[in-house]
Amino acid sequence: MNIELDGASARHPAARPGASPAIRSIRLSIGHGEQVAVIGPSGAGKTTLMQVLACALPPSSGVFRLDGVAPWQLSRSALQRLRGQLFMAPQVPPLPPRQRVVTSVLAARLPAMGLLSSLRSLFYPSDIPAAFNALDRFDLADKLFERVDRLSGGERQRVGLARALLAPAKAWFIDEPLSALDPTRSRQAIDTLVQGARERGVTLVATLHQVDMALAHFPRVIGLRDGQVAFDLPADQVTRERLTALYDQFEHELRGEVPLAMVDAPLAPQPAVMHCR
Repeated sequence: MNIELDGASARHPAARPGASPAIRSIRLSIGHGEQVAVIGPSGAGKTTLMQVLACALPPSSGVFRLDGVAPWQLSRSALQRLRGQLFMAPQVPPLPPRQRVVTSVLAARLPAMGLLSSLRSLFYPSDIPAAFNALDRFDLADKLFERVDRLSGGERQRVGLARALLAPAKAWFIDEPLSALDPTRSRQAIDTLVQGARERGVTLVATLHQVDMALAHFPRVIGLRDGQVAFDLPADQVTRERLTALYDQFEHELRGEVPLAMVDAPLAPQPAVMHCR
C-alpha cells in the first residue's frame, strides 16, 4: 500500500478544543512494501501520526491518501472497507480479558469474514493451526488456549502483534510494540514483524522508543520532533549528531532508559485502537 501525506496536520484525539496540532504540516511518501521506523522523543506526535495513517483520526488539514484514495472523502461503507485493508496495533492491545488467546488472534481475520462466520468464530475457532503458527513465531504457542487476563503485559503485547500475521491487510501500523518486552523478546518481535511484512509484501510503519532497534532492523528511519519531520533517511545515514539533536533534552530516551516496571509487567488499560477493518 502506498501512503502519501502532504502538509497534513492533526490534533491528538484527547486534546482540548483549540489545542495545537500534535503533528504539523507533515510531508511523507511511503511506498508499497516498505518497512519504516518512526523515532523521536515523547510528545513528538508519533502516536497521532499512526492514528492518521490507520484512518482512525482524520487530519485537520492537508492531504492524506492511501493508494491514491483520500479516505475521509469516501462514504462510510467505503471507508470501512478500506480499514479492512489496514492493521493497527496500539501499544496496549485492547484484548478482551476473558477471551482465549486463540480467539483473540483469529479475530484479526474478521474483516474478511461474513457475519455468520464471524459470530461462529467467537465460539468455535476456525483455524487453530494458523493461530498456533502465528503465536509460535512470537514464542507463545504454549499460550494458545490460555485466557488473556492470565497473561503478563509482555505476553499480551506479543499476542497483539501475532494478530498482524493473520490480518488480511495491505499495511501494518504498529505503535510502540516493545514497551513491555525485555531486549531478547524485543529483537524477536521486531525480526518477526519485519520478516512477516516482507513475506506478505505489506507496508510496515512502526514507532519505536528503542533507537538501536530501529537502526538495526529498518531500512528507512523517520525522526519526528515537535510534530514535524526532523529527518527522513536510510538507516545507515542516521548519524549520532542527528540523533543527539532529535533527542535534545530527552537524552535518557536516546540511551534507552526505561523504568523496570515497564518491562514485561501488566499493561494498564487505556483508550486505544486496534483494528484491521
